[in-house]
Amino acid sequence: MSGASVVLHQFPFSHFNEKARWGLDWKGVPHVRETYLPGPHAPQIQRLSGQTMTPVLVLDGEVIPGSARILDALERRFPERPLLPADPALRRRALEIQERFDREVGPAARTVLFSVLIDEPDYLCRIFAGHRSLPVRTLYRATLPLAKGRIARANAAKDPAAIERAFEVTRQALDFVAKEVGGRGQLVGDSFSVADLACASLLAVLTQPPHPDMQRPEPMPERIEALLARFATHPAVQWVLDQYRLHRPPSAVVAA
Repeated sequence: MSGASVVLHQFPFSHFNEKARWGLDWKGVPHVRETYLPGPHAPQIQRLSGQTMTPVLVLDGEVIPGSARILDALERRFPERPLLPADPALRRRALEIQERFDREVGPAARTVLFSVLIDEPDYLCRIFAGHRSLPVRTLYRATLPLAKGRIARANAAKDPAAIERAFEVTRQALDFVAKEVGGRGQLVGDSFSVADLACASLLAVLTQPPHPDMQRPEPMPERIEALLARFATHPAVQWVLDQYRLHRPPSAVVAA
């Protein structure tokens, strides 16, 4: 691991990892990113954090797994540009929205995406291994057929009932965002908050956000394009794109 005081252990293009990246960038915290291949990452992340999920932030030696815990730690350590409203009622509401989206919407949106991505192994490899050397990309692509069943189970990507539920949860989440935002622009109060960050990042997999951390490689397979087209005209998807344009800062990542 790098000797830097702030290190984010992550997957590329992952929406829960994007929550952590957005928080670090919003706070302007210089950090190093250690990027892993999904699957082979598990032993390393297990040794680091005692569990196998990303993101994991190492902040001056403290190991912090999970996007919500990471955002909470950043808010306490770097209070400038707050993500939590000062008003107690608004703060509770913002945290309630984040918790709901973490628990229900993030997993559902992932299942929606993987219900198509699971059958696009070349593109899946480009997304998750595009940052690696050619030999590593070649080996990773060669192992995907062997790992397909495990990937599908982990993301409920081949269970018709689970996929149907995931689409319904996702549609309800989009409707919720559109209703809650109304004409204000933000979900809670008048300022960008953790609620907006959580909802925009976790719904970002349904579109192609204008930020390099979540802009998937192009050209995209036709089935991925068709999936994104199903959501493109929803007001909440347009809101996600607006949040990226208005409130997603450039990366604060630094060289290791």
